[in-house]
Amino acid sequence: MSEFPLVSIISVNFNGLAYTLQMIASVRQVTWPNVEIIVVDNASKEDPAEIESRFPEVKLIRSDENLGFAGANNLGVAAAKGDYFIFLNNDTEVDPDFIGPLVAEFQKDPKVGMASPKIIFDEEGRRRIIQFAGTPGINKFTMREGHSGHGEEDKGQHDVVRDTELVHGAAMMVSREVAEKVGLMPDIFFLYYEEHDWCEMTKRAGYKARYVGTSKIYHKESLTVGKNSVIKSFYMVRGRLLYMRRNTKGLEYLSSLLFFVIAAFPKNTLLLLLQREFKLLKAYWQGVFWHLGRTNVKQNPQLITDSSGNASVTNLSGERIRKF
Repeated sequence: MSEFPLVSIISVNFNGLAYTLQMIASVRQVTWPNVEIIVVDNASKEDPAEIESRFPEVKLIRSDENLGFAGANNLGVAAAKGDYFIFLNNDTEVDPDFIGPLVAEFQKDPKVGMASPKIIFDEEGRRRIIQFAGTPGINKFTMREGHSGHGEEDKGQHDVVRDTELVHGAAMMVSREVAEKVGLMPDIFFLYYEEHDWCEMTKRAGYKARYVGTSKIYHKESLTVGKNSVIKSFYMVRGRLLYMRRNTKGLEYLSSLLFFVIAAFPKNTLLLLLQREFKLLKAYWQGVFWHLGRTNVKQNPQLITDSSGNASVTNLSGERIRKF
């Protein structure tokens, strides 16, 4: 591998063109000398042509249908030529030097399969407040995740490198080796929890997840779906239960299921009723009842590279859905 391996930066645009353009402008300033930028437009209503006109070096992929966060990112992987992939939300901006520390961890330790930088909230008056500095993981009983450093003012206290239980989907680096050997981001989730599930898949295959606090990016957060939306209400609970079904078993599965049925489900239902958020309540219930009758939830898409270096991705049925 060369001193500066190719890094493919992959981002998904869905009706967020203004933020995507800001993200690309930010990425243009990175100091890493070997980068390609791939943007997957996820069937947006707005025409993404301005990406090509303003940034001709960007490889723009137009999907005819909304494939969700995972499915769109997987299309980007199939088009990518890099040794490493950085999945970057379109509502982020990056520090110019953020790539080098990430690559260094993969090169120092071949067991590193995924890594995330320090993530800072990018909101008015909040560009020094930490969103993510690693995590102890998801509680197998409550299915809730805790983030180290979340809400703290960034004073350099988390400028460290350490293993983490999970990476963050707003900014994560994954090696090509992981994509080929472990599989791609599980697109059965469509939205939320897919990166956590992928991380668990990667750890089960013997790789490590790492937090790299010497690298940082800024995240505007939830601009695509909104912070309190029907879409988020549906996919958040659907994804939480799906993650539970795919990553717990035995007593862990039984205890987490009982906690949801006895505590979480009635509590959230009551809160939404009291708040008169009837649309959110309906979406929440739909996310729960999506699981009824669905028994096969363990499928994963794959990255297939032929002898000529051409790549394709498969869907949950094993069918090739796009070739580059």
